[in-house]
Amino acid sequence: MVQLAFLGFGVGQALFCRLYSTHYAMTVREILRMGDPRLLRTAQPVTEYDSDALHLLVSDLWDTMRAANGAGLAAPQIGEDWQLVVFGGTGRNPRYPDRPEVPATVLINPVITPLGDAQEEDWEGCLSVPGLRGLVPRPARIRYTGFDQYGDPIDRSVEGFHARVVQHECDHLWGRLYPTRMRDLTRLGFVDVMFPELAGLDDD
Repeated sequence: MVQLAFLGFGVGQALFCRLYSTHYAMTVREILRMGDPRLLRTAQPVTEYDSDALHLLVSDLWDTMRAANGAGLAAPQIGEDWQLVVFGGTGRNPRYPDRPEVPATVLINPVITPLGDAQEEDWEGCLSVPGLRGLVPRPARIRYTGFDQYGDPIDRSVEGFHARVVQHECDHLWGRLYPTRMRDLTRLGFVDVMFPELAGLDDD
């Protein structure tokens, strides 16, 4: 699929058919992997909300994330250069079975502010870095603001796993992958070696 040309949205004929069809199949997009230079770019702000093309991109992100059992997914991970992430869902994520549920959220043009100096280390994986996990330090409590796909404001103060998921996904908007946040690369390893109970699951 060609990249959506936000925000003139140059939607080609195939996308037009999808937008105005009452029935179309779930769309699972290719997820870019570490080494692809598109993952290193700074994403562009979204300037138009509640449009057909934006809703289509959000739908593609949810479909792709859920098909891979992801905890979240950022638009740059599917080659779309926009400040948009989705994360969370109903129930606990099978890749992080001991972590609490995070509410399903569409977050656009996010701003993250640490609340205090406390940091926590925890294990992270990523669909763009498949099969690996690393121990990553991040601020323990954050405030994040932004907008949903309708342009309604979001303003939350969170901690723990919720805060980590938000920071991980938003890093993709700034061209960062979690290994670049690690302090000790000896704590980077294969999931099937370090967490054999999770073997066979692609990570995010």
